[in-house]
Amino acid sequence: MSEPQSAQQTPDAQRRMRPARLLFEPEAAASDPEHFFDLESIEDPGRLLDRSTELTLAFRAAADRATEFQAIAAAQLADPGRFDRVSIAAIAERAEWSEDYAKRMVEFGLELLNEQPPRE
Repeated sequence: MSEPQSAQQTPDAQRRMRPARLLFEPEAAASDPEHFFDLESIEDPGRLLDRSTELTLAFRAAADRATEFQAIAAAQLADPGRFDRVSIAAIAERAEWSEDYAKRMVEFGLELLNEQPPRE
């Protein structure tokens, strides 16, 4: 698992970054381990660089967004106001994290939750 990133960008800038739409691979590609988003069929190195860069950025943005959701969920599970509160150790075990990392994710999730505007 990747570590939570420190806020080098403003929260608004982070929220504006959205993953590029990914094209899902056809089922036939599952039988061919060399097939990856049709990159192997692109012969022009410029196009290959452009498409592979696009995929890299999309996967990074998706991973960052998923990490935010993990942190929010961890913070919600650890909320002392919940009758079914889950311990840091249980969160760590469930997510396959160390307890220290789980604690930091809960803290990160609390920061994210405190930044959210109230629901109407």
